[in-house]
Amino acid sequence: MQTGFVELFVDLVGTDPLINGLVGGVIIATMNLFGASLVLVWRDPSERALDTALGFAAGVMLAAAFTSLIIPGIEEYSGGNPIPTLVGVALGALFLDRADGLVPHAHYLLTGSRRSDAANPSQDLPVDESKLAGVVLFILAITLHNIPEGLAVGVGFGAAAGDPLQIGSALSLMLAIGIQNIPEGLAVSVAAINAGLDRRLYAVFTGIRSGVVEIPLAVLGAVAVVTIEPLLPYAMGFAAGAMLFVISDEIIPETHQRGYERVATLGLMAGVIVMLYLDIALAA
Repeated sequence: MQTGFVELFVDLVGTDPLINGLVGGVIIATMNLFGASLVLVWRDPSERALDTALGFAAGVMLAAAFTSLIIPGIEEYSGGNPIPTLVGVALGALFLDRADGLVPHAHYLLTGSRRSDAANPSQDLPVDESKLAGVVLFILAITLHNIPEGLAVGVGFGAAAGDPLQIGSALSLMLAIGIQNIPEGLAVSVAAINAGLDRRLYAVFTGIRSGVVEIPLAVLGAVAVVTIEPLLPYAMGFAAGAMLFVISDEIIPETHQRGYERVATLGLMAGVIVMLYLDIALAA
């Protein structure tokens, strides 16, 4: 599986890390669009199914943060020195924490329910909420959660530096992010529909949103690590830290609010298993 898939990707796309990052961004954005569009045919998914799917997405991201970012950042790109990668992890988590303090959580903008530690738009933003379109706030909130995903894919391909032997690891990360984008896109579409937004229009909007955000971030991640190689372990740690923050602060709490904690946990374990298999199959 590893040889055939990697060779096919290299034959079609080449080994330029910037082009690889661009293609990777397009692929994960397309998978997000696919997930958002599922609402057109799966018109009323149950809360149990959504929590299971989001748990799966969290498991994939959790394993990918370690196997494709933190461990390679320490062992392969820092000479065994954990400090640069761990500094990046801390910075990634801190960035998401501070950003969440300024921009409301996405689920509040869609449902009106607010966590006690979430931002209050009318108080925390330097503008009057009534003068700022809800869709702008929504895009800002969703962007925060796509930053680590797009960046991680770009960093993965930048780390491969065009080496076909390393591209397999970047591909496993790309597939992991893309797979978790499917239930994520579906869940956000369902939340938007429940808030009264149009089903068909929002499914398309979600796909466009993911493309606008994740594609340039993937290219940016590749550019950063290719042009400034010493930044690589910091960048890998930053992407991993941001992903871990999203998992712990947003995804897991969301899946444990409606009484389906057990299936969400089983979904998370399944996601970890799938990602570990992808990592071995594509990067061995």
